[in-house]
Amino acid sequence: MNASKDPVLRPCRGAEEWPALVRIWRSAVDATHDFLTAEDVDFYRSRMVSDYLPAVDLAVAEVDGTPAGFSGLVDNSLEMLFVADAQRGQGVGSALLRRAVADHPDLHLDVNEQNPQAVGFYERHGFVVTGRSATDADGRPFPILHMGRPTT
Repeated sequence: MNASKDPVLRPCRGAEEWPALVRIWRSAVDATHDFLTAEDVDFYRSRMVSDYLPAVDLAVAEVDGTPAGFSGLVDNSLEMLFVADAQRGQGVGSALLRRAVADHPDLHLDVNEQNPQAVGFYERHGFVVTGRSATDADGRPFPILHMGRPTT
């Protein structure tokens, strides 16, 4: 990866940037969440701006000055991490996760069990499954794995 492609991390610029983040979210979901129906995607998209984005501390990863991914934290909980499909595998998600872990060594997160790419990503970064829920936070039938980093 050359220096011009290294992601630059910064805080979200506020609600005016949320439409770009929703586009990143949609790109990532379309690429990795094949277990969701179109109706499911519409449900979650409808809540992104009203509920999800305002509830978290957002960090944005830019590549060549364009948002390529973002993460959302509440205290030491990684509530979301999404990378635009075109940027997947380029270090954007790893940069966001490294920053979150650096800021919160006791970081924990939830991930869709039906998204093995994401589960593997977090495992490669040292996270292990600490529990499982049969439904997501909205009570919908999508099993969630709870993950954290071993304390040794």
